[in-house]
Amino acid sequence: MSVLFCFALKEEAAPFHKIAAARPGVCTIIVGVGRQNAEKAVRSFLAASAPELVLTCGFAGGLNPELKLGEVVFEIGSRKLEVGNQSEPPQASCYEELFAAGAKPVKFFCADRIATTVAEKKKLRAETGADAVEMESAAIQAVCRERGISCATVRVISDPSNEDLPLDFNALAKPDKSLDYGKLAWALAKSPGKIGGLRELQKKTSFAAKQLAAVLERIISP
Repeated sequence: MSVLFCFALKEEAAPFHKIAAARPGVCTIIVGVGRQNAEKAVRSFLAASAPELVLTCGFAGGLNPELKLGEVVFEIGSRKLEVGNQSEPPQASCYEELFAAGAKPVKFFCADRIATTVAEKKKLRAETGADAVEMESAAIQAVCRERGISCATVRVISDPSNEDLPLDFNALAKPDKSLDYGKLAWALAKSPGKIGGLRELQKKTSFAAKQLAAVLERIISP
């Protein structure tokens, strides 16, 4: 079946893109950060293509204390999905495929900003009951529902609930939510002690992206 994999950032997609490049019927796109960018990118893609399944993938912040760095989690959309053994009920089949691939079922919250502190994550957990937070899936899921396309969210925990991010990336973003490298350089110049934390975050996100790619590879394997 034809599958579209949507990632907000190229860093999230890089390990999987190498795997998917040679697979027929598999396409990856970078949609940008946030609901508005994601909706625009997915609508543009679907105007010219009609995949049977869309997966919204990438990093997620942990809200549930039980979720660890590198753990892959998922939530299926409201439309029944057709993955794997077609003799099974589609929704059950999708759940089983993702679970068998090593992902854990959770509840996501789609936020408008990055949860950068332990306090923010704790508050979101209390207010929403969600296990993980990200910023694009609600928009992608909505577009797919409109078009009757199966959709699921598959994410990897890049920062657990008990960890602060080294910087407030919301304050370092451009209006389109992409990272302003000039602001980043200035922030690090003012607080050089943050450089070590940023390097550690890069190591963690690199590890998380590889863990996600391993699970996604199992999903598309015959």
